[in-house]
Amino acid sequence: MSKLAQLLDYLDRGDVRSIIFRSGNPVALQTHTRIVAVTAAPLSEPHIHRFFANTELAGRFPQYDEDEVTHETQIFGRKVLVSIAQVAGILEVRIELAPAERVRPPGSAPLRPTRDVPARGGGPPSDSVPTITSVSAQSLPARTVASRSASGSLSTPSEPTPETNGFNVVDSDQATRGRNQLEHLLRSVPHATDIHLVADAVPRVRHAMLLEPRGSVLSTRDIEGMVVPLLERRHQEQLNTSGYCDLAIDLGATGRFRVNLCRQRSGLKACFRRVVHTPPSVADLGLPSEVEKLQVQHQGLVVISGPSGHGKTTTLAALVDLFNASRSMHIITVEDPVEVLHPRKQALVSQREVGSHTKSFHAALAASLREDPDVIVIGELRDRETVEMALSASETGHLVLSTMSTPSAAKTIDRLIALFPPDDQSQVRATLAGALKLVLSQRLLRRADGQGLVAAFEMVTGHIPLWTLIRDNKLYQLPSLLQRGRAYGMIRLEDSLRTLIAQGLILEEEALHYTSEPNALQPRDKAPSGPAPAAKATLGIRRGS
Repeated sequence: MSKLAQLLDYLDRGDVRSIIFRSGNPVALQTHTRIVAVTAAPLSEPHIHRFFANTELAGRFPQYDEDEVTHETQIFGRKVLVSIAQVAGILEVRIELAPAERVRPPGSAPLRPTRDVPARGGGPPSDSVPTITSVSAQSLPARTVASRSASGSLSTPSEPTPETNGFNVVDSDQATRGRNQLEHLLRSVPHATDIHLVADAVPRVRHAMLLEPRGSVLSTRDIEGMVVPLLERRHQEQLNTSGYCDLAIDLGATGRFRVNLCRQRSGLKACFRRVVHTPPSVADLGLPSEVEKLQVQHQGLVVISGPSGHGKTTTLAALVDLFNASRSMHIITVEDPVEVLHPRKQALVSQREVGSHTKSFHAALAASLREDPDVIVIGELRDRETVEMALSASETGHLVLSTMSTPSAAKTIDRLIALFPPDDQSQVRATLAGALKLVLSQRLLRRADGQGLVAAFEMVTGHIPLWTLIRDNKLYQLPSLLQRGRAYGMIRLEDSLRTLIAQGLILEEEALHYTSEPNALQPRDKAPSGPAPAAKATLGIRRGS
């Protein structure tokens, strides 16, 4: 009797709704109240293919990301509905009885532990599928299969792994309590941009750039119960070897978050940054109208810059959505981790995550040039190799979009050049002079009413005057170019701040924290003629991570 046939027998039990095969997780049964594993070891994608090798479904699995497709078929004499989807490189197959077959047989009993079976560690041999065990409390999965969010996307696994790599073992009940506690906390602060959880401390949330305490002290055990179930094996290994890891999770109606975990003196610390569920539009973010002209660009480099925590990822997502909605093209994104999920519109969007789908930014970029891309999106320009590949791609007929954690447009261009050895910088300046199309530097400021944030922008557009400064190594003249560059669509940060003050959106005291030219914030007909007053140190607000 095949292992798939053994699994299908569970559908005859009245409380089993479906069987779930998900890459990176054990095979699991979904009942009306919970998900229970029937294999101890996680599946790989080839394992899932082997389960269905002798059925009509063989060959119907997607090769790339694909929305859910449902087939009605017969497997071993049972008429079943099989749903197949691949999201962010994760394959999921769900089997349930067809409506005509959904009759509870007399005497069927609810699914419950039948006997104690110790969990098996490690993965199965490459030429076999995992061994099916009796369902028991001890055979709960290393990682349970995720449920789908309301939008249909695959959510992050919610059960822990017994191989905790230095963590206290989190059992299934503790994992459920931790998940509920975490979701309750995240739902209670819907307007917070960041939520910080630290062992033996009160949680703190960042709202309108201010960090505020919220709730009661969390113990080390509380933190582990919340975060350990979120980790895949590679995240645990990175946390143990490097002391930190980054991942993205989707908690359905609670929201989507980018998570950073690290070790510190009292134990684990977790930072949850809220991510938009759907990409915003250029208009939603109030981006300069000049940005929309990027739609006519077919090659070059566009960089979104600003300090960490000032909305670069959201702005980058809006630019990707601008292309996605405008015309049919191929957009490749390389991120660490994948944050904003892009729906299918006019374009084909392939989203890759460093660590899950590719080894590094550099490796993904090298491969992407052979995959017929029109637009290449890089989560962040972090090192020389990545910048070198980005410049190469922008020279060979591709439009490259990326971010850098730099405080201004001038510093962004300086950093791009300074990443290279001195002997190479002359050539880099020549390449950058022809490739750079736009640098958009942004800052988020507290609104005057204290209810949220508003963005101020500095924008440098790629035209001959800018390229001349770059080629001639005269970027110290960039502030002067910005003052006279309105005809080229350039915007000074001080002009953006002054407009926000005039509109009553921000206070002048807040704007002073972001400029080295306080006089420039005054209305043009009221600018003082004396020396600029120094910004008061007491006005400074500590910025987030």
